[in-house]
Amino acid sequence: MTNLFDMIPEGFFNLLSSGSNSRVYADCLELIYDEFSHEISYRARRERIRDILASYFLEHRLEPADQLEPADASGDGTSASAAPAGLSPQDTANAVLRRFTDPRIGWLEEDNDDETYERHIVMTESGIRLAELMITLKKPEKEEYTSYIFAIRNSLLSREQWEADPYVNVLRDVYRNARLLSKSLKRLSTFIKNIIQDMVQEQSLESLTENLLSYCEGDFIREYARLSKQQNIRIYRRMIQEKLDHFRDDEDTLEQLTSACAAEEELSEEGAREHVLDMIQGTRQFLSDDYDQIMRDIKHKINLYLTIAIGRARFLRSRSADARGSVEQAVRLLVSETEATGLMDELPEEQRAMFLFDQNDFLDEGSLRYPGRQLAIRKSVSQVYQEMTEEDIAEARRAQEKAAANPYSLKRVGEYIEEQMGDVRQIEAEQLPMNSRRELLMALAAAVYGQELGYEVIPEEGYVESQQLMIRNFAIRRRTMQRSDIVEGTQTHEF
Repeated sequence: MTNLFDMIPEGFFNLLSSGSNSRVYADCLELIYDEFSHEISYRARRERIRDILASYFLEHRLEPADQLEPADASGDGTSASAAPAGLSPQDTANAVLRRFTDPRIGWLEEDNDDETYERHIVMTESGIRLAELMITLKKPEKEEYTSYIFAIRNSLLSREQWEADPYVNVLRDVYRNARLLSKSLKRLSTFIKNIIQDMVQEQSLESLTENLLSYCEGDFIREYARLSKQQNIRIYRRMIQEKLDHFRDDEDTLEQLTSACAAEEELSEEGAREHVLDMIQGTRQFLSDDYDQIMRDIKHKINLYLTIAIGRARFLRSRSADARGSVEQAVRLLVSETEATGLMDELPEEQRAMFLFDQNDFLDEGSLRYPGRQLAIRKSVSQVYQEMTEEDIAEARRAQEKAAANPYSLKRVGEYIEEQMGDVRQIEAEQLPMNSRRELLMALAAAVYGQELGYEVIPEEGYVESQQLMIRNFAIRRRTMQRSDIVEGTQTHEF
């Protein structure tokens, strides 16, 4: 038995287990795979692939020193040393391509064109399958179950197309489509609970209740609904079984299938005959018995999980309901019925005291309450208090004042702007000090509160980079009104 790791390079999966960089490597591989979808083969010029990766790094503003490590001796994508800072997106893209084309990774290969001598990137078979696996895991493709049945039927009916080689042209395709349908329905049966839970979260309780019958038929899964409503497998099943029985019972056809299977699969005559009979029996078994069992199981799970989901939704909806409103409504109804029927006039005087509620115009929530439950004292608890000295009180007050101080209040921001502007009428963002995070936050506060303080805040072209952030350039300009007048009226406001 061949092992997977005997067929792939030793470091094939290492880049996907390199900590934070695994996301970057996965995105790069998918970008390369998507680019090859526009080509006639999985081969393209190296400069083109490099530019695509460079655009990715430029768009996401990834810093090579933080996101990529240099290749180490083991080829596993991790290293204790830091990458050199200041690499351009093109340099980073080249580093990624060198990593992917490393023989120990084996996702890509680099080749030279014989005519133009240009370097080309070729995606390996293992790299293609890995990229397709990642894309399928992110967004699985929806399968049309009815198409498998139509493919089986059409293949068996087109005798003139498969008569020359019935194994390759019909039996192998029939067996493959039957297995694909079986695996798809088994997946649906296994994960139907997750599908129903997602559907219930998106739908309201009223919608679920109104469409309960259609949902029980599986209408929320369109592929399953089309398969169960068309009933095409029951229509074509007898014909398919007869064709398969003919393949098994007719000696000439079976001999032709065996010979073709032995040549195609490189098996002995005896092994090929057994393989052909297993394919026929497996397909027949699925269409005759397994299909009905799987469909019954799916139907049962749909009804079961829908009932549980709707019951849970009703419970969550009514869990917070207050019974006091129901009691009040019942008492009001009793009052109205008593007045309408004249019950109080018919009762003796000594019994009227039982119905004193008719003397009230309304019932408040305070008169309808749940009795509280007294909590038992499990053990006595004692605490020791220590009187604070004047020095302790002063120190505590200073600590509280320091914690409550707002360094970005309107008053302090106004003083900051005046200090930075001095005698000039306008100051640019790039002129403000941003060497520390505190200075950066103060500059941002000046832009936010500038208009409230009586200045004009004007956005300008370009960006200012500070503390690994890109900030839109802006200018702060004085207005005709004096800043001191505004600050005096707003200096008591603290944010």
